[in-house]
Amino acid sequence: MSASESQPVEFSLYTDAKGVWHLSHVGVDHVGVIAVRAFPIHAPNEGVSILSQEGKELLWIDRLDALPAELRQDVESCIQNREFMPEILKLDSVNSFVTPCRWRIQTHKGATELLLKGEEDIRRLNSNTLIVSDAYGVQYLIKNLAAMDRHSRKLLDRFL
Repeated sequence: MSASESQPVEFSLYTDAKGVWHLSHVGVDHVGVIAVRAFPIHAPNEGVSILSQEGKELLWIDRLDALPAELRQDVESCIQNREFMPEILKLDSVNSFVTPCRWRIQTHKGATELLLKGEEDIRRLNSNTLIVSDAYGVQYLIKNLAAMDRHSRKLLDRFL
């Protein structure tokens, strides 16, 4: 049994009227906190750190699923304020196989375009997981390359 499961929850996380996140922990209210996943892709429910505005760790959460449902939802909402990594579900088209090139894609957030500066902006995390960084700094995730449709895999093969 981990420490987070054996002890009662001793913190609260909430937003004020301006949408600023607060952490109330051991009698102290910390203003402007952010929540960061330690392993956002491989273990998104394990290891979350609550950081001060200065980047100092204020609280460590071993497992999100060990938290009460309402508090877990608050932590996940705080994480979403910082994390933005759309998942690429399908490649509709690529305007060129020479970089830089524009990709028309479908993500879990909807259709969009990205500008790929170079092939080095495609990072393979494992045999099925890729991160694609566009020219504007947005990172896109391909969770399961093997599960993508044939057309998308064929387009991606030109860059891998």
